[in-house]
Amino acid sequence: MFRFEDPAYLYLLISLPLLILIRMYGLRKRKKQLKDFGDILLVKELMPNVSGGRRELKFWLMLAAVALIAIMLARPQMGTKISQDKRQGIEVMIALDISNSMKAEDVAPSRLDKSKMMIENLVDNFTDDKVGLVVFAGDAFIQLPITSDYVSAKMFLQNIDPSLIASQGTNLAEAVGLSSRSFTKQDNVGRAIIVITDGEDHEGGAVEAAKQAKKNGMRVFVLGVGSTKGTPIPDGNGGYMKDNTGQVVMSALNEEMCKQVAEAGGGAYIHVDNNNLAQRQLDNEISKLQKGDIMNVVYSEYDEQFQAVGILLIIILIVETIVLESKNPLLRKVKLFK
Repeated sequence: MFRFEDPAYLYLLISLPLLILIRMYGLRKRKKQLKDFGDILLVKELMPNVSGGRRELKFWLMLAAVALIAIMLARPQMGTKISQDKRQGIEVMIALDISNSMKAEDVAPSRLDKSKMMIENLVDNFTDDKVGLVVFAGDAFIQLPITSDYVSAKMFLQNIDPSLIASQGTNLAEAVGLSSRSFTKQDNVGRAIIVITDGEDHEGGAVEAAKQAKKNGMRVFVLGVGSTKGTPIPDGNGGYMKDNTGQVVMSALNEEMCKQVAEAGGGAYIHVDNNNLAQRQLDNEISKLQKGDIMNVVYSEYDEQFQAVGILLIIILIVETIVLESKNPLLRKVKLFK
């Protein structure tokens, strides 16, 4: 397991593009000064020992040295001792609807963004549990395998967008089925599938999938996002999505279907109107699940790896020092640089 002990120092790498811009400005200014002095070709003849290639190499060596210094300060480390950490918790798979209808703004800022905030709050409340993430529309796929790494869970959450799935629709059956198959093989652990959707454009089979999940010892909870009154769906260009006849597409929360799926899965349906209230309701339901032994892989010892970076840095600095900006008269016939 690789990590940086002080990753904040990696922000120093932002200076690299700035140094490149300064370099480009300097070269442009120098070229202009040479033109003012005289004809460029004639000036080069008057300076036979000057090497532009050597200056270029020295600059890139300096840039590499700055990057390595930032990496050294961030203290790269490698985990060397692996241990198994046993905790009491549950396993949760979250299935998030990312169909186009989730872009509707009948809840602020949008159904999808509100769902993301809900998931982030949910993950923040986990301590000894495992969580995974499935995204679905017309198809479903695993965005994050079940894990106890909550930082990664929230990081993967930020990149979710309807464009991830080309096939549109709301295939709840596939989402529940894939979530059911994504748990670990551990016994005596409470398992929950949390489906977050507006239930729009339901493709069938979801109730049967929820019943099968319940039969396999899982509980299916459905969080309904949106308004039952209906609202247009933004198209991303300042307008709204339209059907084949040119009519604006209206999307409404299908609460009845959501309730049927939750009931079939032995869970509960919760309407997400107020995040805090929905969060408390969900936490109350999840707390009823049986906690079991959750095994986590832990890297308990880390070795510093900055030494290798330091050796490379020294080599680069030595090469940068040896390479001169002017040609060595003794090696004039050796054409390493122009």
